[in-house]
Amino acid sequence: MQTQNTQTSTRYPDAPTTAAASTRSAVSWGAVIAGAVIAAAVSAMLLAGGTGLGFLSMSPWRHEGISESALAAGSIIWLLVTQIIAYGIAGYVAGRLRTRWIDAATDEIYFRDTAHGFLVWALSAVVGLALLGSTVASVVSGTAKAGATAGADAATALASQLPQAGVRTSALDYYTDVLLRPNDPSRMANDGDARQQVSMILAHGGTQGQVSQQDRPYLVKLIAQRTGMDQAAAEQRLAQVSDQARQTAQQAEQKTRAAADAARKAAASFSLWAFASLLLGAFVASLAATVGGRARDR
Repeated sequence: MQTQNTQTSTRYPDAPTTAAASTRSAVSWGAVIAGAVIAAAVSAMLLAGGTGLGFLSMSPWRHEGISESALAAGSIIWLLVTQIIAYGIAGYVAGRLRTRWIDAATDEIYFRDTAHGFLVWALSAVVGLALLGSTVASVVSGTAKAGATAGADAATALASQLPQAGVRTSALDYYTDVLLRPNDPSRMANDGDARQQVSMILAHGGTQGQVSQQDRPYLVKLIAQRTGMDQAAAEQRLAQVSDQARQTAQQAEQKTRAAADAARKAAASFSLWAFASLLLGAFVASLAATVGGRARDR
């Protein structure tokens, strides 16, 4: 056996000699945890300062303060700078505090230092995401609700304005009115009942796209009686008001869709820049750990 080992060493002079494996882990968890705590603290400090600067740069008055585009660009730049500073300091400290390896090759030391920096970033990111999980869930939920609201039809936008006008409606109010509607509009108890009845008919017509053929003759008769105009003029007024109500509802729907689309784009942009900042933080922490490790070895 000794002769065979001698022959192997002669044939492969660069082959490493067999050594007993170490029972200790190469990861200095104390240094990793210390670096992660430093990264979290420095990030919180810089984000707090950036938030204060953002509030100082904004103004509730029109044409004063920083613009929205400049504020968004400044926030992104500050986020990237925060990652560089926080994880640069954390990675360097972790590299300086880690255990010194005597029996490891140069390439192995470089890999271990890089791994320590990456572990600092990973631990800090996991803890930060766990703490911010509720906030992210709220943002996603708000975006989903905005998209669902944008998908509502024009009738929903019209019906949402009825409570502001003092009209209380429900899904069955229209059908209740149909059942109790008198054949002669003059038997209506008061003007308030007539207004509420017209509002319900218009709201139901909005859900169908137009006032139904069943409701139109009664509504024309009611308008003519309440206004004193003839039937032709009442029909013309009904057509004009119905078109105006439809246009108002369509404009409200377009505004809602535009707001939902803006929220979707903002959420997508934030997610992409957050990904870029996290990737930058991982790179900076790994690189800074190698620098700190080399300083530790010197």
